[in-house]
Amino acid sequence: MDWVKLSALKESYPVQLAEYAVANGIDHEQAFNWWVKHTLCKCDRIISKVKSKYWRTTHKFGIRIPKTVKEAYEIDRLTGTNFWMKAIEKEMTNVRIAFEKLEGVTKEEKRLGKVKPGFKFCDTHMIFDIKMDGKFTRKARLVADGHKTDAPASITYSSVVSRDSVRICLMAASLNGLDVFACDIGNAYLNANCREKLWTVAGPEFGSEKGSVMIIARALYGLKSSGAAWRAKLAETMSEIGYFPSQADPDVWLKAANKEDGTPYYKYMLVYVDDILHIAEDPKVDMALINSIYRLKEGVGPPDRYLGGSMQRVQLQDGSVAWSMNCVEYLQGAISNVDKYLNECGSALKNYGDGKRPYPSSYRPEMDVTPELDAEVMNRYQQYIGVLRWAIELGRIDVMTEVSCLSQHLASPREGHMHAVYKIFRYLQKNLSSNPGRMVFDGAYPETDPKLFANSVTDPDEWNDFYPEAAEKLPAKKVVPLGNPVIVRAYVDANHAGNLKNRRSHSGILIYVNNAPIIWYSKRQNTVESSSFGSEYIALRICTEMVEALRYKLRCFGIPIDGPAEVYCDNQSVVTNSSVPSSVLNKRHNAICYHRVREAQAAGTIKVGWIMGEYNLADLFTKTTMTGDLKHRLVHNIFNNDVAPLEMKT
Repeated sequence: MDWVKLSALKESYPVQLAEYAVANGIDHEQAFNWWVKHTLCKCDRIISKVKSKYWRTTHKFGIRIPKTVKEAYEIDRLTGTNFWMKAIEKEMTNVRIAFEKLEGVTKEEKRLGKVKPGFKFCDTHMIFDIKMDGKFTRKARLVADGHKTDAPASITYSSVVSRDSVRICLMAASLNGLDVFACDIGNAYLNANCREKLWTVAGPEFGSEKGSVMIIARALYGLKSSGAAWRAKLAETMSEIGYFPSQADPDVWLKAANKEDGTPYYKYMLVYVDDILHIAEDPKVDMALINSIYRLKEGVGPPDRYLGGSMQRVQLQDGSVAWSMNCVEYLQGAISNVDKYLNECGSALKNYGDGKRPYPSSYRPEMDVTPELDAEVMNRYQQYIGVLRWAIELGRIDVMTEVSCLSQHLASPREGHMHAVYKIFRYLQKNLSSNPGRMVFDGAYPETDPKLFANSVTDPDEWNDFYPEAAEKLPAKKVVPLGNPVIVRAYVDANHAGNLKNRRSHSGILIYVNNAPIIWYSKRQNTVESSSFGSEYIALRICTEMVEALRYKLRCFGIPIDGPAEVYCDNQSVVTNSSVPSSVLNKRHNAICYHRVREAQAAGTIKVGWIMGEYNLADLFTKTTMTGDLKHRLVHNIFNNDVAPLEMKT
């Protein structure tokens, strides 16, 4: 055994060593004199920061969340409601099936392994949350302390359907004249067996069974393996009723079928944990099969809400019917909570501008030098950004660029950034009725202008000398395409050196399948470019990769694709370099983007055409300084707020 100087432990165990020095009266020694005080002060600051961050778990959307059953009842008493009490009662009614009581067994006997050896102890507790359903419904859940158990990664991974997959399938419903049904499986996890050997002791939530020894028999919420166990159980069910998973998105399930007139098509099942979206000519048939296996919650039928967004069937000008999504109810609840908080602070949203723009065109978040927010307000800022980002996922893309710029300051926001967030909520509040932000997933074919691609070379023979092996990547397992074909269109733009502080550019991309917006993107680039040519080429390369992934996914969904994707760019030099084989690159540091895009053109994946900047829809996702009239026109061209919603019948 060797002796080690205490001073040598400073780097490895600073806090423990400082506390030891104080406890043993050696903190005044030369090696510790100044260091101990500094280290302990730093420790106090760290602890203070950790405690302040705990505010996140006590509020959500500005609503207080309890941490115990006792606190939940106290909140109900103070607010004069019974939201939390009803949530607790509902949960305990459903979750009891997950436990098997060991009669006559004490905790001591079980800990010693006298009964059912090999099982590990796992405690449980009640957690509380607020659902993103537009109504901020209170929810209670009895969960296991899964973070205290050891479970291999192989039995814990679980996925959910991606949002662009949902949009694609809603477009396919319009394209092929299919209906859409939705269902929610009640206490879904509890349908699967627990993959781990665990036992627990019943808490006060169990009433008269409090203190009993229980075996966790089902996939209880909170266990690391429960999500994967439920997904495997549902996958087994899907296979039994004739569906197979897509290669591009394993949570999109397909099944070949025929319409009444004999036309072949694919049915779809989209799974987001326990929420299922079913698309078919007659969705009642397979919904009845699922209902015979699992307990479905009330409301099986055409969806009026999905993942927090409001859904409606709308009739278009040509008489066709399509599905639409907006987040009006979601934003109404969020705006109400923001306004309520401001009222408590002696202010109101109406004090934050006229609501004509998300925030003034002259405001640049990166140049803001106002004081930094304290920890509590910083957490509120981060929550509000999260609310806005989810609203963007649901379709409010008219604020995406502003939110993207403000998201770059999540780590250290300032008062000016918080005021900008309030201005965005004010803009949404002012325009919510006139501009609900309705995204229509219209399967109709778009009107395109062949003149825009007059100089774009699409003949593979002319590209053969430059990229002889160019070929589009196809799924390894071919899915026979069924139904009507689609056309992919993409708009791409970049704001060169838009960030005044680090001079990075900003990319914006909008991708359509037929007339349905599927993917939208607004993000700062990772490098500094010396010209608009370079920034536009980076954006075009990103767009190309997105288009390739989208076309791959469409093929995996069995959707036929008509020709190469039409990509619109407003930089003539970039278009020429990308679409003409003989066009030579002069800026060598852009060679990767140059060849990446050209190879996709040679493979027939895309064809790049030039469009005037004022008609480039992606311009909305790169600039916060555009005029109000231009922004309004671009927003109007993307949203379809003039269509008439139809009454839905189950």
